[in-house]
Amino acid sequence: MAGNGSASKSSAGAIPRQRKQLPATRPPGAPPDPWTVFATIPEQPPSRISRALRTARRSLIHEYALVIYAGCLLAVLMTWPTLRYPMHTLPQDLADPARQAWQIAWAGHILSSDPIRLWHSNAYYPEPLSFGFGDSLLGYAPFAMLGDGPLAAVLRYNILFVVAHALLAIGTYALVRQLGARPIGSAAAAIAVACAPWRLAQEGHLDVISAGGIPLALAMLARGHGYSLRHGFRPARRHVGWAAAGWAVAVWQVSLGFSLGVPFAYVLGLILVVLLVASIVHGAVHDGRLALHRFLRGKHDSLLGWRLVATDTLGATIFAGVALLIAVPYALVPESGSRLEEIRFFSPPLRGLLIGPAESRVWGAAHVVPRSSLGWAGEMSLLPGFVLYALALTGLFFSIWRLRHRLLLFLGLAVTVVLTLGTTFFGGRWTYLPLFGHFPASFDLRIPGRLMFWVTLILAVLAAGAVDDFVRRAEHLAELRMPPWPGPWMRTAMLAPVILIGLEGWNATAHPVVPAQPAAMRTVTGPLLVLPTAEISDQMVQLWSTSRFEPMANGGGTFAAARQSELRTRVASFPDMPSVEYLRSIGISTVLLLRAEVVGTPWERAGDVPVDALGIQREDLPDAVVFRLSRSSTASPQPSGPQPAPSTGTQPGIGISPQPGLGVSPQPGGSPQPTLGSSISPTPGLGTGTGRLQPVNAPASPGTLSPADPGAAGTTPRISFDSSEPVRP
Repeated sequence: MAGNGSASKSSAGAIPRQRKQLPATRPPGAPPDPWTVFATIPEQPPSRISRALRTARRSLIHEYALVIYAGCLLAVLMTWPTLRYPMHTLPQDLADPARQAWQIAWAGHILSSDPIRLWHSNAYYPEPLSFGFGDSLLGYAPFAMLGDGPLAAVLRYNILFVVAHALLAIGTYALVRQLGARPIGSAAAAIAVACAPWRLAQEGHLDVISAGGIPLALAMLARGHGYSLRHGFRPARRHVGWAAAGWAVAVWQVSLGFSLGVPFAYVLGLILVVLLVASIVHGAVHDGRLALHRFLRGKHDSLLGWRLVATDTLGATIFAGVALLIAVPYALVPESGSRLEEIRFFSPPLRGLLIGPAESRVWGAAHVVPRSSLGWAGEMSLLPGFVLYALALTGLFFSIWRLRHRLLLFLGLAVTVVLTLGTTFFGGRWTYLPLFGHFPASFDLRIPGRLMFWVTLILAVLAAGAVDDFVRRAEHLAELRMPPWPGPWMRTAMLAPVILIGLEGWNATAHPVVPAQPAAMRTVTGPLLVLPTAEISDQMVQLWSTSRFEPMANGGGTFAAARQSELRTRVASFPDMPSVEYLRSIGISTVLLLRAEVVGTPWERAGDVPVDALGIQREDLPDAVVFRLSRSSTASPQPSGPQPAPSTGTQPGIGISPQPGLGVSPQPGGSPQPTLGSSISPTPGLGTGTGRLQPVNAPASPGTLSPADPGAAGTTPRISFDSSEPVRP
């Protein structure tokens, strides 16, 4: 026992054996420790190329990049077949689209050559400020500085037409997303606004279609002020750059025209008043003695910092200055008709908000009978979509928006509907007329139904709240199952509102072929009058004039109606002495008679009437007859447009082939009217009535002009043309 005790004692008091320590340094000549080397290698910074590629990759798949792709694709589909033949067709008709294509082309041409003459266009000669007849679309002028002629003008118009739809969808998505909606709700709102059925009746008015700058500017301003419906003002999210960009977009939007620009200006003014009142109330609620101190120092607990206040002040000043500068020529345009009578005529009834336009593939045929009860169906068929109505109504009760916001949206909806009805709502004495009735007629505010844009936008915000609430509930339901994400049927159900809204905007818009420009329009100098002249056909003549922009008396639409009506009445008997003297009195030196267009008009025989006794000259061209009214003692006025290109050996006006299949139809019988003293026969053409002509007994050599015998009354110059094609007898 004692031995055991001593043994245990010795074992308990034993000192443990120390392990041999590793050397702190490696022996000389030994390689470095690989782990130490790995840990001390510094991370190489990415090169500039790598950083650029990484940034580009992130930007290409960013949410708003995907929105831009989707918006452009949606615009192409919803306007199809606009881009199928973009150089040869126009959407809806050949009236207003042709005139607006000329407007854009004129703005680009004159701003790059003679900006002082911007408002004195080549049409409606000799009327001053003729560019102020209707919305100017001045904001599109930079796009018109590339290309010239009718083909370029038509292509430019069609591209801008599609881009306008894309910009509206993108801008609405950005606005609703900034207000606090999710991507699906924002997409539903964007499609609801861009594809609203009532907009299909406005496809011929690019100034009404081009509303994308409004929601985009509002989205940028809201982002710059750090505001959303779900979170209110968040000072940490304020950004002066976004606010400045929003004001820049607003200035561009008002430069497109006042039919949308004036209501937009009212909305911006209301927003500024609300911001001012909110800032005062916010400062009063907090310590009033320190409010000025916080404002000047830009503390984060203040509603607006001094940078945002300065940006808003400068932006609003520039906006008002640009609007007033553009408004000056419009204010100087003479009045035509009674504004009040036109507003009453175009004011829609309340049932118009339930009637779809004829251009709607879904509701066009179904609403033929109710649409026939409207006074002017094109401006009174204001259906924004029944699916949108249902979603907006649901959004009043089930929504991601707070109750007070829903009540404010409902109040705004009621106000905009009342304004859209114009004088239908108690004569408009306290609604539409005080706000818009005092503007000149040239501001084009005589159609209250175009305020339907604001009704649609508010409905879309309410609908987005309902769609988002449905998506939120669906995701919550999916979290209770395995796997915890929505299945294919649930995803389809979440996308169903978006699909249904898009289907209601399916268009049946016509896309007529643009007639080819007559060859004589590229060579005749002005001031001129093109016959036949009428309110509709003159708009196509304006488009044809984009090659050289020669001054001409033609001008379509309802602008300068009294003067244009007098012109058409006075020249109905042309060529005779009263009409010639009248044209000379207004400065017209050339009359161009288009052979293919005069059938069924008062000028059907004008090309066959002897003109020697009238003291004018006549020149026969394959597709036209040119009458020169200048007396021999009077110098011809200098053309204001660019001079024709140097001759290449071809007779001016001849040998320029029109577009195949797109020319104007020939006269009955398949040939132009023969001129006095010669017989002509056309060669086969491709959809045109021009062809090549071979006169009988023409003494002139090929390609030359033979003067008429001065002793023979009623004779005209004879033209001979060399052609490699056989001439039919």
